[in-house]
Amino acid sequence: MASVQDLKSMTSTASAAQTSASGANSSLGKDDFLKLFVTQLQHQDPLSPMENSEFMGQMASFSTLEQVSKLAAANEQLAAQMSLTASVGLLGREVTWTDTAGAVQSGTVDRVSSEAGRSQLTVGGVSVDLTSVTQVA
Repeated sequence: MASVQDLKSMTSTASAAQTSASGANSSLGKDDFLKLFVTQLQHQDPLSPMENSEFMGQMASFSTLEQVSKLAAANEQLAAQMSLTASVGLLGREVTWTDTAGAVQSGTVDRVSSEAGRSQLTVGGVSVDLTSVTQVA
């Protein structure tokens, strides 16, 4: 029978190998946490079950992780909307930006769009990322 410490080290080792192979975050996600928790419950000693306080602590940790994940997603959406709102204020105004070749360009903003959560300005038929704008006149 595997102990909780053995399960944690096995999961940690597997997760570390997966993380280094994929180049993803170095922290466990909510799915990893839930899998570890279910595995822990399946392999616990029936003669010495998990303490209620330990169980509640882990459930509280999972709940907190879930809420933080939702909050992060909501913040990303809010940032995208704020960027688009700020971009709309640039319609009809002259902007200066640095293009991918490093040359300074300028022109009047004709259109604003959002692509993959990033605001894009159309200046004289050229798509300009909002982050590359250096001056607004």
